[in-house]
Amino acid sequence: MCDYSLLSIPNRLAVDGEPLVVHGFQTGAMGLAPAAEIAALATELHVPTKREGWRSALKSYFTPRPEKAICAVCIPPGARLLLRDIPERLQRQYQVGEAEGVTFTQMSAMEYHYRDAVRFTNGGEVLLQRLEEGQRVEVLCLSMREELPQGRGFHIPSARIRG
Repeated sequence: MCDYSLLSIPNRLAVDGEPLVVHGFQTGAMGLAPAAEIAALATELHVPTKREGWRSALKSYFTPRPEKAICAVCIPPGARLLLRDIPERLQRQYQVGEAEGVTFTQMSAMEYHYRDAVRFTNGGEVLLQRLEEGQRVEVLCLSMREELPQGRGFHIPSARIRG
């Protein structure tokens, strides 16, 4: 799903195998965005511009630039993801490693509250809002799966967790 705060942003459903990045949107909410769009935007921002006169430079400074809209990627509850670059604070709190297989979930159905979260295989849940911008996420499988008892989860081969 896409949190309520991302509904005004262009959005689409994720694709199996797609690389995503945790991104801070202009609404102030954290969500998932296509890694390719984030990389392209970063490249555009570092393109040198031609030398301008002082009048043109002053006009450019006071003229707001239209911000390129980054697409929010929606994930259905039950989808399996590989969460990478987990910050040390979350590793300690949830007793997880730097990369973990997670299940996308919603923590509540309350209006005007953040609800999108990931559930670790040990049962710990963390809101996307608590993740760090730039964390990498890989969509492993979008299809729903039967929930396993707490502490049991799916296996991710160690070769997928590296790098």
